[in-house]
Amino acid sequence: MNEQAGGMDRRDFCRMVAALVAVELTPVGGLARATAEETQAAIETAMNSLKVDYAAYCATPAAEREFFALVKDELVREKLDESDWKPTGWGDPPKLPVEGGSWDGVPMVAPVSGLNGEGPFQPTWESMMEYEAPEWYRDAKFGMWAHWSPQCVPEDGDWYARNMYVEGTPQYKFHLEHYGHPSKFGYKDLCAQWTLRNWEPEELMERYKRAGAKFFLCVANHHDGFDCWDSKHQPWNSMKYGPRRDVVGTWAATARERGMKFGVTVHQARNWWWFQPSHGADKTGPYAGVPYDGRMTAADGKGQWWEGLDPQRLYGVKHPENALPAASFAKNFYDRTRDLIDQHNPDLLYFDNALFPLGWAGINVSAYYYNQSVKRNGSVQGVLTIKNVPEEHAKAVVVDIERGLTDGIRPFAWQSETCIGEWHYQRRLYDRAGEYGGYLPPDAVIHWMIDTVSKNGTFVLNVPGKPDGTIDRKEKAVIDGITAWMEANGEAIYATRPWKVFGEGPNMIKSGSFQGDSIRKLNAQDIRFTRSKDGKTIYAMPLGWPRGEFVIASLGSAATTAAGRILAVELIGTGQAVQWMQQADGLHVTLPKEYRPVVNYAAALRVRLA
Repeated sequence: MNEQAGGMDRRDFCRMVAALVAVELTPVGGLARATAEETQAAIETAMNSLKVDYAAYCATPAAEREFFALVKDELVREKLDESDWKPTGWGDPPKLPVEGGSWDGVPMVAPVSGLNGEGPFQPTWESMMEYEAPEWYRDAKFGMWAHWSPQCVPEDGDWYARNMYVEGTPQYKFHLEHYGHPSKFGYKDLCAQWTLRNWEPEELMERYKRAGAKFFLCVANHHDGFDCWDSKHQPWNSMKYGPRRDVVGTWAATARERGMKFGVTVHQARNWWWFQPSHGADKTGPYAGVPYDGRMTAADGKGQWWEGLDPQRLYGVKHPENALPAASFAKNFYDRTRDLIDQHNPDLLYFDNALFPLGWAGINVSAYYYNQSVKRNGSVQGVLTIKNVPEEHAKAVVVDIERGLTDGIRPFAWQSETCIGEWHYQRRLYDRAGEYGGYLPPDAVIHWMIDTVSKNGTFVLNVPGKPDGTIDRKEKAVIDGITAWMEANGEAIYATRPWKVFGEGPNMIKSGSFQGDSIRKLNAQDIRFTRSKDGKTIYAMPLGWPRGEFVIASLGSAATTAAGRILAVELIGTGQAVQWMQQADGLHVTLPKEYRPVVNYAAALRVRLA
């Protein structure tokens, strides 16, 4: 036998075969019954083996498909029981009693070796801790994001693909009214209507660049399972259906032609749990008991527009509520993400997950990403972001905080990301009255960015697109406001580093994910600091436009920050004289009385030190 068996080393292969044979040859209840430990070892091996690929797993008849679960601290095999089935939510799988631990219900030890590729990074936290965030990312400070997928087709907000199958929800009702019952017109049918027929990526990218974005992100796939590139491992993709274009590839080329870095966001790992409602049925009404289209298989596609496709590969297979992700599902996640890396070489790879998704699959493809960056650049120039990372591992990645901020300076580069509305396009926000409708106004965006940068972070803003590939007038107005401020004051943001303190003032933001709205209470009394890399210049930014004299206590000659002697204070980008005096209690400043900025979201002072 060769040293490798299907990519698995000989020792692991022999152990797997022995364990499987032990289970198959042991009669239930017989005198030669295996010990509990041997049975658990056999189940653990079977659970984490790659006997079939994901396509074959999806094609397996539901009654024959095997699942694994943790019941009373023991791994067990199980089959789908239709009479007892209910859909899962976001997914909260247990920790497994397996060697090496687990995450997302998947062992951390891979069933095959070599998935991390060639290079210095191994699929362990210890190895990943050798990572250093690249200088380009630490200098960039601001990126923009297009959170596009077929879910934007109804223009009815985020999580549409799931909620259209949840009876009684607003999106379920919207779907009934506009498309019909999801047993007849399901999410797969929406995918074909994502046309992008008016998409002008060059015009959009020029707008984002003018707004000051140094990098651009796009969704590669969402929880819905649809890949937005010419995917080798998911036939439900944008080259074959919907736009019939490589959306990721087009965005990548458009950004890089303009000197911007490019990144992708990957959300597919949650598909195992998130899309289970597609397998349900109404409990009441005229369609009570009629299964939604998640029930469909490849055989149902004969004569349909989607003939030759298996809907199970989009929706995921129907499984017991406690079923752990199948090994073939984890491998499919790995294969698709690796294909994305190989085809498009993203400068940033974002996982919408706490820690590395799906155990061995996520940590291996992450190590592969780092190793490929070393291979291409001589050092790691890629950025990988995940969420909810313990402080002891924060150096291994760039920690991402969704719709949130921190209450202090973090020791390593991190990322705050938010959206001007909902993650997917929501027309009702545009329909609201006012210049910006229901969108996050540009002053709040600028305050969010400044607060993030003052604490050693990078800020990412999503502007959701419409299904035809455009953005609306009020979204453009938000971007125009950002552009006006950044054109005048970008010096205080780009290529800066945090100062000794992030700021001062009476108001504090709430720390953590989904706490970002607390930014709205900040005002001109709240000041944030950044500094030049050489430490000779401090940038002080009141989050508003102060009228009359104001005092920056942290820059006083007797301040505990020991700021040092100030040589000059200038209002960035104006050429206007600033009245100032450094005293013991602070730096006293009065902005030019006759000067009116184009936008007054925040003043930016250049403070030169002796």
